[in-house]
Amino acid sequence: MKKSLTGKQIVSELKHYFFIIVGLFIFAFAWSAFLIPHQLTGGGISGISAILYFATKFPVGLTILIGNVVLLAFSLKILGKEFVIRTIISTLILSFAFSILKPLFPVPLVDDTFLCSLIGAMLSGVGVGIVLNNGGNTGGFDIVVLAVGKYRNISYGRLTLYVNILIVSSSYFVVGSVEKLVYSFVVMIAYVFTSDLVLDGFRQTYQFIVFSDKNVEIARQINEKLKRGATFLKGYGSYTKKESDVLLVIAHKPDKRNIIRIIKDIDRNAFISIAKTNTVYGKNFDEIKL
Repeated sequence: MKKSLTGKQIVSELKHYFFIIVGLFIFAFAWSAFLIPHQLTGGGISGISAILYFATKFPVGLTILIGNVVLLAFSLKILGKEFVIRTIISTLILSFAFSILKPLFPVPLVDDTFLCSLIGAMLSGVGVGIVLNNGGNTGGFDIVVLAVGKYRNISYGRLTLYVNILIVSSSYFVVGSVEKLVYSFVVMIAYVFTSDLVLDGFRQTYQFIVFSDKNVEIARQINEKLKRGATFLKGYGSYTKKESDVLLVIAHKPDKRNIIRIIKDIDRNAFISIAKTNTVYGKNFDEIKL
């Protein structure tokens, strides 16, 4: 029997779903206002939906919905119910967003094709980054890649890149313009760069090394106020010739300001080294997936 959610957990879930909706609407706005009016496309099922729209005027949102339902039907047993439910919810919201926004932009907001490719790609990357960081997803060929990854030792990034290059290249046979094909590749590259930047920004972690005579109190405050662990390392001062405890803390970006404030309140003379970490694996951080 599942435990009922606390009030705090309910608020947290609602907050996540709010940002998922915001991210999906940003994604749909980017495609509707900047990319589709210029007959530009990108990777994934959104790219296929755009190509189909250019050829037949079939609604983009409806294609995304149908495509994701088909893909999810094949991957239900492989990826599990929880993933499928989250994807269905995100897909329904995304299809709804396209159905509202697409008719509002019969012409692009910006006439310059290159600017539209950059703005559209960057906005869609920001939208996807927000969605992924709040537990949602946009479905599409991520479903296929994840399903294949269950049985084959193949690089996620490599397979995604190959699929997206194939999709973007195929747009030439519908649009018939080398110039727009080149711009579509610009969209794909800028989208990948922006989405990675947003994801890394949310997941950025910091390593704090603190030298202070009051490290025990600092560690206790970090444990109690932030629910964050800390580690004592044994150090020896080459100048003072004394042993001391060096405090090591690894924390996410949102905790950075609070940790600095705690240290400042306890010992204004503490010596602090703060460094960005590339990746942190372990409890409360990333899971090793090699």
